[in-house]
Amino acid sequence: MAREYTLSSAGITLANQAVTLAFLNPAAGPSSTIEIYHCWASQSANATSAQQRVQLVTQVTAFPTLTSATPAKLNLGDPVSAITGGTAGAAGTSGINASAEGAGTKTIRWEEAFNVLNGFLWGPWPVGHSNVIRLRAGEASGFGLHFPVAAATLTNWAFGIAFREIG
Repeated sequence: MAREYTLSSAGITLANQAVTLAFLNPAAGPSSTIEIYHCWASQSANATSAQQRVQLVTQVTAFPTLTSATPAKLNLGDPVSAITGGTAGAAGTSGINASAEGAGTKTIRWEEAFNVLNGFLWGPWPVGHSNVIRLRAGEASGFGLHFPVAAATLTNWAFGIAFREIG
């Protein structure tokens, strides 16, 4: 059975103009496939309507420089995630709010724009549908929720990635 986790944060001032909000990289072990099934971003800093571009990306080395953040389990009976907090985006680590994007190539898996008053919500509905994004151990790619251009307001952002560990 899959174990479910979130990598999220709230009340964040974005560290960079174009920024990876959240990033995770599967562990190197053979049973470390992750399946991304939900991503979100919203702000509570002001009531001014503005459009914001957002991308769901995979990235190979060099990864972003992050603030360490460890995924939280959604089901209390599950073990802790195989992914732990880290700042370098390496295999088996996760983090938020990149201060530098790294020189690695970002491959866009999903892209759109949203109004910051409404927030962004992505999910391959219904949950479990074949459009989920999967990353297997050994692929040398991490997954990121990324703003490719600066947000009009950098303060009070909430964002996250919900994922399953399979295997």
